[in-house]
Parts: sequence; structure tokens; C-alpha cells
Amino acid sequence: MSGMPVNDDRRDLLPHLFALYVMLALLVLGATHLPDKLGDPRLGAAAISMGFLGAWRYLWWLTHLVRAQIYARVVYPRLRARADARWQQGWRPRRVHFMMTTFREDVGITHAVLDSIVQQCREINCPATLYIGTGHPDDESVIQAYFAALEKPVQLDVTVIRQIYPGKRMAIGLVLRAMSRDGIGGDDPVIFMDGDTILANECATKCISIFGADPDCQALTTDERAIVRGPAWMQRWLDMRFAQRHMAMQSHALSRKVLTLTGRMSVFRAHSVVADEFISTIENDYLDHWLWGRFRFLSGDDKSSWYVLLRSGAQMLYVPDAVSYTVERVEGSGIERMKANLLRWSGNMLRNGARALALGPRRVGPFIWWCILDQRIATWSTVIGPIGAVAAALCISPWAIVAYLMWVLFVRVVASLVLFGYARKVDAWFPVLLYVNQLLNASLKLYIWFRLPQQRWSNRGDQRAALGSGAGARARLFVANGLTQLFLAVLAAFAVLYAQIV
Repeated sequence: MSGMPVNDDRRDLLPHLFALYVMLALLVLGATHLPDKLGDPRLGAAAISMGFLGAWRYLWWLTHLVRAQIYARVVYPRLRARADARWQQGWRPRRVHFMMTTFREDVGITHAVLDSIVQQCREINCPATLYIGTGHPDDESVIQAYFAALEKPVQLDVTVIRQIYPGKRMAIGLVLRAMSRDGIGGDDPVIFMDGDTILANECATKCISIFGADPDCQALTTDERAIVRGPAWMQRWLDMRFAQRHMAMQSHALSRKVLTLTGRMSVFRAHSVVADEFISTIENDYLDHWLWGRFRFLSGDDKSSWYVLLRSGAQMLYVPDAVSYTVERVEGSGIERMKANLLRWSGNMLRNGARALALGPRRVGPFIWWCILDQRIATWSTVIGPIGAVAAALCISPWAIVAYLMWVLFVRVVASLVLFGYARKVDAWFPVLLYVNQLLNASLKLYIWFRLPQQRWSNRGDQRAALGSGAGARARLFVANGLTQLFLAVLAAFAVLYAQIV
């Protein structure tokens, strides 16, 4: 990838380059000094069997990379040129609407978020309205004081809606109902954002201009980056995850669909968000499960909004040159916060994946439909490699696990060389974080697979939805535990037999 950006400070870049060089050197040295015991024909057969599975995953990843490059270098530049030309010719929407929710947010973060919204309004230079759903009187005091102290006037009307029901979903629903009462509609852009999202310069302009150039686009989302107030390793982890997201989103957008319209920063046409179906789904989305019955969704409002548009066949795009920053405040254990985030994201994916697949490839689109299916397959296929390696180490030679880890590190180093371009930085921790993230994410998905009602939102008042109590809940949990163990046993047996270890 030409023109790959690297760390701005060379004093920071050189240690990472040196660490990557040491990793590769150790891999080469280790490969040339592995013991002869690895020449066992059974290990060769296992390596070939696992190699086919790995080749399938790597080719799928390569497919995303190629599609992302086509979108970034061919498709999107043409759309960007049309949008910029229309904007320069004076096209503007009738009015721009910002929809934001906040709950006991840090004052400095709230000020930064409002600063970014005011800046967007100055850049757009057309009438705008900011609807803020608040969950606490202190939030309203901070907002009121901010706008009272604002010196330079801006074309922005501010409406505050007090939340009277718990949960972010109800807060969004109340704001959308207020917007509907105010009579917004048509193709006016509505920018959904969180109370900890800071919009980069021209973020709104780049998104809104797409609506002017592409009347078929009904919603879009942007590149996302993280600002972590917490452990340095969490900043690296989120940088790596958002680099993966940046690539995958561009691949998906080539099919004029995305896999989520993130609540941290997405833009919709007004007629979609004030529709009764849209609002009621945000407020009361639920799933009918064969084991747990009907249960409401706690988080995942972005998946609900995406599903409503997906079901209608709407076209959705990704704007790779528009950037929003999310401030992650980590209080307490970073490991626990990481697990909570992965559990929430994985649960949202699993809860929405089955019903999205049920729409069928004709409505969803063949490629996006397969991507949704692949997310579920990857939950199980990711752990086959480690299971096979452990089995080979126990049954054939302990050195099998060493060879496996060396191969894992080599593949993740190669993948990281690509991700550096999407992350706009070089970080020698990416190869390790890639594999740890894969294993932990797959493990949490396996855990939540039969426990979908279990939800927790640690960064919004630590909201929780438990599996319930009583004899009925205990019986269901017993079945869920048994099914998890059964599926893992079958998966382990498949891995061992497929690799021809036994």
C-alpha cells in the first residue's frame, strides 16, 4: 500500500520498527532450528488439513482487502468528486439536525463535543438544530452554561429533552418523538451521535454532501477513532480494532451496504428516523428466542436502526475521509472493560445476525448476506486452530504448539503490515493484540451464543439485563450450559479428526 502513513514522531516509530525486525528475525531463526521431531508424518498431515482451513480464512480476508482498495481508490473518489462539486455549486440541505444523548458525562468531554458541533455548523453554513437527550439535571446545567458563554453566534437552535425512562434506547426514542412533533422530515440529514463523540473538522460536511450527490443513499457512517483515558494498551487495542473496521467497512460499502450504522456517528435522512417503525424499534426492539422466549434489547440501538433500513432494502454507505473520535474513559480494570466491550459488541452481533440472515440474500445482497453468515461461522472456526495445536502437542509432539505459535505470529505480522496503513501508525503490538483479540472475542461469542438475553452496558450507568431467576430460568441456564459444553466437545472432536491427529 503506497503512501502508508507512519507515526509522526520518528523517536516513537523506530522502536516499533526495530521490534518488528526482531520478531521476524526470531521467527526465521526459530524455523531453521526446530527439532526433527516435527518431521513426523502425522504432524505434516495435520498441518495440511489446518492449512486448508487457514487458507479459506486468509483468502476471505484478502477479498475484503481487495474490495476495500477498489472502494477507496476507484468508487469513493468518484462519489467524493461529485459531492464536492455539488457542494461548491452552493447546494445545501434545508436544515441539518443533530441528535445526541448524554448521561452524566465528564464536563470537559461535553464541552469538546459541543465545540465540535458548533464548528460543524459554522462549516456547513446553513440552519441547524441540536436535539439533546439528557439523563440527569447536571448534564442540562453544563449544556446551558456552555451555550450561555458562547461568544460568536451560530445558526443553531438547541432543544433539550429530559429522559423520563431508563436506558439509552428510551432516551433516543424521546428525542426522535420530539423531532417528529417539530415536523422535521423529507431528506434533511439527521446526525446521530453519542455524548462522548467528537467530530473532526469537515466531518458533517463530507457526510451531508454525499446525500446531495447520491439521492439513493439513505444512511451512512464514518471512520472512527478512539481517545482512551486509561491504560496505554487499550489505546493500542482500539487503534487495531478500528483499523480492521476501517478496512472492512470500505469492503462492505462496495455493495452499498454496511454491517452497522454506529450510534457514535451516523447520518440518516429525516423521513427514516421519524417513521413510527423506526422509533418503536429503537425503543422496544426484541428477539423471540427458542430457549429464552421474548426479551428486549438493552444496547445495540445502532444495530436496530441498521436492521430497519436493511429490511427496507435501503442503500447505506461508508465515508472513509470523515472522522469521529470517541472518548473512552476507563475506570477500574482495563481487562474487565475490554471484556465488557467485547461481550456487548459480540452480543449485539449475534442477536441481530440471525434475523438479518432470515431476510435472505436477495433483499440483503449476496455479499453482505454472506458477511453476516461468516461472522457466525468465524465464531467457531477461530478456535479450531488452537484446539488442533493443543491436541497435536499432547498426542504427537510438544513442539507442535511452538510451531503453531510461530506460524500465528508470522501471519499476524503480515496482517499488521496492512493494518498499519488503515491505522495510520506503526505499532509492534498489533500482531499480539490481533491474536489475543481473536481468541477472546471468539471465546466470549461462544459463551453468549446460548445466553443472548444476558447484557451489560458498563459505560452507561452499568446497565444490566440478567438471565432471570426462579426454577424456569435455572432450567434454561442448565440447558444453555449443556449445549455450550456439547457444541465445544463436538468442535474439539471435529478439529482432532479433521487434522487427522487421532
